[in-house]
Amino acid sequence: METLCLPAGKESLQKAAELFRAGQVVAFPTETVYGLGADALNEEAVRAIFAAKERPADNPLIVHVARRNQLEGLCRVTDTAEQLMDAFWPGPLTLLLMKTSRVPDVTTAGLPSVAVRCPSHPVAHELLEVCGLPIAAPSANRSGRPSPTTARDVYEDMAGRIPLILDGGSCDVGVESTVLDLTGDVPCVLRPGAITAEDVASIVGQCTVASSVMRPLKEGESAPSPGMKHRHYAPKAKMTVFIGTDEAVAAAIIARYDQAENAAILAHDSALPLFGGRRAFSLGSTPREGAHLLFRRLREMDALDVSLIFAQGWNAEGEALAVMNRMARAAAFDLVQL
Repeated sequence: METLCLPAGKESLQKAAELFRAGQVVAFPTETVYGLGADALNEEAVRAIFAAKERPADNPLIVHVARRNQLEGLCRVTDTAEQLMDAFWPGPLTLLLMKTSRVPDVTTAGLPSVAVRCPSHPVAHELLEVCGLPIAAPSANRSGRPSPTTARDVYEDMAGRIPLILDGGSCDVGVESTVLDLTGDVPCVLRPGAITAEDVASIVGQCTVASSVMRPLKEGESAPSPGMKHRHYAPKAKMTVFIGTDEAVAAAIIARYDQAENAAILAHDSALPLFGGRRAFSLGSTPREGAHLLFRRLREMDALDVSLIFAQGWNAEGEALAVMNRMARAAAFDLVQL
């Protein structure tokens, strides 16, 4: 299959919409990462997403809509959901709601709930308007790989697997949306993102964070959200994450780096001078910058074919929780607290 990569414009958006209606898979930009989309109500189209990604069938997908009224007949929208949509939609917040029978089980991995969101990226929003369909879309990478934040990243993983990639430039946020479970009594963050638990609580009064956010799922434990169960976000190299002061982290990394071969360092800008001439790359100055840069840096490490990555993390709280969730899973939870 030939894979076209076209700048997002009127003609390419129409082409993407036609492919969606024909049951095909198209990659497109969102404000978080690039998505790999197909008609959420077409079982065969959704199965094509899983095939292109080589994604396990027990990993649910997120359904994207252009407008709130597109949720009618798909899920039961609660008063709490309405409040959060008013506050954060369009934007990087996914809501987990009880689904109707109209949503195929393949889209939700057999779960009784469905994850829904309205993206704010202008290309994603216009594409959803033009096609008029609810679009199921996980990140547009091969399963387990770092998520794509540029069309080039998507092409690396999806060339020959899908017919079209819409190029809308680099994604702003850089990590996937917050997934918020609204099926219980209290909203619960299952996957952290740019919208924090504190942001949610400021609107609806309370919000918890699932304990599984910073640990692997136990054997037999279900995954109601994408990004929880399987190997995710991982570079080819073995990765270890260090958390502590710049000085403590630099000392610990240097001790390992100097005994290693073909290693690389990812660190905060404030710590970079401490590594001398060693091969070190910036993760920015703040957790928000780290989230924006992380997947780009991991793909750069793959291109350099490094064997070991020693990375500096943050304390997993507030805005830092999202980037630390991705770093922890990319490192298979090899975390060193200093």
